[in-house]
Amino acid sequence: MFKGTTICCVRRGSQVALAGDGQVSLGNTVMKHGARKIRRIYQDQVLAGFAGSTADAFTLFEKFEAKLQEFRGNLPRAAVALAKDWRTDRALRRLEALLIVADKDVSLIISGSGDVIEPDDGVAAIGSGGSFALAAARGILKHSELEAEKVVKEALLIAAEICIYTNENIAVEVLT
Repeated sequence: MFKGTTICCVRRGSQVALAGDGQVSLGNTVMKHGARKIRRIYQDQVLAGFAGSTADAFTLFEKFEAKLQEFRGNLPRAAVALAKDWRTDRALRRLEALLIVADKDVSLIISGSGDVIEPDDGVAAIGSGGSFALAAARGILKHSELEAEKVVKEALLIAAEICIYTNENIAVEVLT
């Protein structure tokens, strides 16, 4: 499990929202409060967030954006190609991170072990507070009519109350 972050993605109606907290931890020390762990990539049509080593995540963002270019924005094909390269390439397989990526149609979790997972319910979360945010988002979706942006932000605020590696400095990106 990767310590130091919580990333959560929620789909509701025509909206998809991705949120990440801002805390960067090194061991038991908080090094930074306002890191940005989510990005808009591929002409602002894809949202991406990472949990894990920052340098590794930047490498993966770059590789993933190249795959999106190669497959002309086809998110599932680009994700599978990245996962394959990540698992088989000698240098890439040492990278320690997880990614959540989403476009207007699909949300995916990508791992270095070759996993490309699409959640059944449109909710995905990674990082040390991921399980807390996932449970919170599912509960909020089930018992409210809030839009995806508000659900994902509330889910991260709940995770921040529980996970010591997650803070309340939350960045949110939305696609409609």
